[in-house]
Amino acid sequence: MSEKKVYLIDGNSLLYRSFYAIQHLSTAQGFPTNAIYGFITTLRKLIDREKPGWLGIVFDAPGRNLRHDLYRDYKAHRKPMPDDLAAQIPKLKEVIAALRIPVFVQPGYEADDVLGTLARRAAPCGFSTVIVTTDKDLLQLVDAVTFVYNPSKDILLDEAKVRETFGARPSQVADILALWGDASDNIPGVPGIGEKTAKNLIEEFGSLDNILKDPAKIRNPRIRDKLAENRDQLDMSRKLVAIETGLPMEFEPGRFVLGEPDRETAVRLFRELEFTSLANEYGPAAPPSAEGRTYAAIFDEKDLKALAARIRKAGYVSLDTETDNIFPTRARLVGMSFALEPGEAWYLPLRHDYLGAPAQIPVEKAFGILRGVLEDAAVRKIGQNIKYDAIVLGREGIDLKGIDLDTMVLSYLIEPNWGRHNLDRLATAYLHLPAIAYNEVVGKGKAEVTMDKAPIDKVTPYAAQDADYALEISRLLWPRVEAEKLDTVYRSLEQPLIEILADMERIGVKVDGDALRSLSAELEADLRRLEKTIYETSGTEFNINSPQQLGQVLFGKFQLPTSRKNRATKGFSTAQDVLEDLAPLHPLVRQVLDYRQTTKLKSTYADALADLIDPATGRIHTSYNQTVASTGRLSSSDPNLQNIPARSEAGMRIRRAFVPEKGCFFLGADYSQIELRVLAHMSEDPALIETFASGRDVHQETAERVFGGASSLFKDEQRRRAKVINFSIIYGTSAFSLAKEIQTSNAEAQEFIDRYYAKYPKVKEFLDRIVEDAKRTGYSETIFGRKRQVPELRQPDKIAQQAGRRIALNTPIQGTAADLMKKAMIDIWGELRKRKLGTRMILQVHDELVFEVPEKERTAAERLVREKMEHVCSFKVPLHVTIGCGPTWADAK
Repeated sequence: MSEKKVYLIDGNSLLYRSFYAIQHLSTAQGFPTNAIYGFITTLRKLIDREKPGWLGIVFDAPGRNLRHDLYRDYKAHRKPMPDDLAAQIPKLKEVIAALRIPVFVQPGYEADDVLGTLARRAAPCGFSTVIVTTDKDLLQLVDAVTFVYNPSKDILLDEAKVRETFGARPSQVADILALWGDASDNIPGVPGIGEKTAKNLIEEFGSLDNILKDPAKIRNPRIRDKLAENRDQLDMSRKLVAIETGLPMEFEPGRFVLGEPDRETAVRLFRELEFTSLANEYGPAAPPSAEGRTYAAIFDEKDLKALAARIRKAGYVSLDTETDNIFPTRARLVGMSFALEPGEAWYLPLRHDYLGAPAQIPVEKAFGILRGVLEDAAVRKIGQNIKYDAIVLGREGIDLKGIDLDTMVLSYLIEPNWGRHNLDRLATAYLHLPAIAYNEVVGKGKAEVTMDKAPIDKVTPYAAQDADYALEISRLLWPRVEAEKLDTVYRSLEQPLIEILADMERIGVKVDGDALRSLSAELEADLRRLEKTIYETSGTEFNINSPQQLGQVLFGKFQLPTSRKNRATKGFSTAQDVLEDLAPLHPLVRQVLDYRQTTKLKSTYADALADLIDPATGRIHTSYNQTVASTGRLSSSDPNLQNIPARSEAGMRIRRAFVPEKGCFFLGADYSQIELRVLAHMSEDPALIETFASGRDVHQETAERVFGGASSLFKDEQRRRAKVINFSIIYGTSAFSLAKEIQTSNAEAQEFIDRYYAKYPKVKEFLDRIVEDAKRTGYSETIFGRKRQVPELRQPDKIAQQAGRRIALNTPIQGTAADLMKKAMIDIWGELRKRKLGTRMILQVHDELVFEVPEKERTAAERLVREKMEHVCSFKVPLHVTIGCGPTWADAK
């Protein structure tokens, strides 16, 4: 490859790839930004890595081109560009212009022809060319000085690599495509000749010209006849797939030089698009994080005492802990950082242990100095994910009191759709400053060390910055929380929950490792039996875990109907939902589904849970996440207990391994139909309220109202369908989805929905009002005032609008149910402490709470839990809790 190298970006290819690779990214006002973000990110990554001296982006010219003149139906079957993508193109081109990146468009021609012409014209000027694209058509341009870089596979294709990956030489690509055709561009090719046959023919004869010179040499008479019958179509297909390299344009190297970005315009556009990190990067050069900030390590007891005195006088402190493990229940404290005013922070090293490490204040002496302020509730504590710090300090014997502002939770309340609220993101979004990366301190890969082995002089600015940034961010976010009237949600629900979740994580839940290992052996035996049955049913042995081999059996051997292809492999999909639809058609499908479920139970639960048991406690300590689910629900990780099947026999087998301590039993308390009760309360529908008030079965009631006495369905089936309908209404399910769920026609499903609304008219009014309010205000909210932005409702794309409608409907109902659960947890935990009971709240999963209860406290615990959960809030319908007790989690139902 020549030292002089020009990179040519296939703009249309990169645009579409970016659009489909990134989903649901938009501004707060609902303007879609996914294609722009993906395009610019890929482009910048290429520029940063390759540092090209010459680069250009090529787009298709609008309107008809030379191929439309050749073939009127060229691309006639291609779907119109999605509205969400079309809306982004003008703004993307503004960004490209602001970044001073050259763009090339040739009227009457496609981007492929411009790319081909520029590549051929660059060679005589001493340049090699790298075409950046995912389009296989452009492989025909590859030669000694022209290459294709595929960004999705991160692969550079030269002549040898094209042969290896495509199965033919670059000079043969166009011939293969002419025979094969291209459905997406409506290039007909030769009917009956697919990819494999086309490649085999070209491999055998060398070129299409050789085939057509003497077609009688083709051994397969069917192929021979197809070529003869479709000769005109083949000739036209050849012209359509051939890239034109002789356009009336010259290669002028000066036009491909990147200019200095128009930073002012770029920053304006990035802020408009809400690309905060890009706006910061192109803005005035940001100072290094420590510049203008004073960060120091404390090695002297006198200095630590002076800091403790300052903290007490201030009445608050921002703090952060450094540990040797990411899991707080297994972590050992290595050091702590403190900040009282933005721009100034201290790091207290405690357990740094490496050759040449300076002497540090002994841990017990340091705790003796700090315990007074750390355990004083009157001294407000500020931090980022302060639950982690509370657990770590609790393991050291420090009961952290006075938890006040958690920047991670504050940010989550303001931006619940963000997904993650780590300090790096918050620093970029709110302070417009970079944060020191963790790996800059501890290293990467094989060179990575634990924090206690990292040099104190490197840890000090990193750790101090965490406390400093958290303090500064808290002062920015709290006024916003108050302005958006989210302060009550924070003070009454999220803030008190931090201490409770820290307590639950510290306690953990006891798990019988022997029971899990025994279950794993049982599941292994089940898998072998299922494997044998599958082989007998299919009449052949194959890799059941291979989608390709499974597809060959289902769709090849048994000719089951295919619904869609896998985008990555291009083979027929064997995804879970596809197999569920096929299950009634052949017994093999259900056997495969059972095999997959058993495999998941064994690997994800029986084996994985056993590995997560802490050898020091014999318990599993899951992490509860307050800032993940957009609706306000808690989630858990390491392990994710929310995914354990709730009522199936498989789930019960896993839950039987969860056991209480000796002398205790499990008490499980589950809200009954909480979301439907929330719907009744919020909609004020008299019929729904009366159903719950009288204690009748809401699903049976709906069945009678929707199906009537004339229905031929059995009562159980009526109730099952009514239950699906009840919850479908909450989630804004379409008639199409409901029909699929209850296995009926779209028309009948719509009729059921219409009947439901006719019987519960206030529900319909309420749901319509929710959507209209969300469209007007931009957000949907719970009874407690928790808000979730719904920008999808303002997008032009109909699919996005439907998704927004579902979010708008679901948030007030599921979000309120989540808030009720949080309030119940707070009330119960407070009462348990007040009474100094030994009962401990140890699990929260969906609408369920699980307690470890000493035998002597059974009556008191049952009464307390029921009272607090059923009277957590004043409602127009009674809240009902189902309580179960037993020696395992499975029995506490």
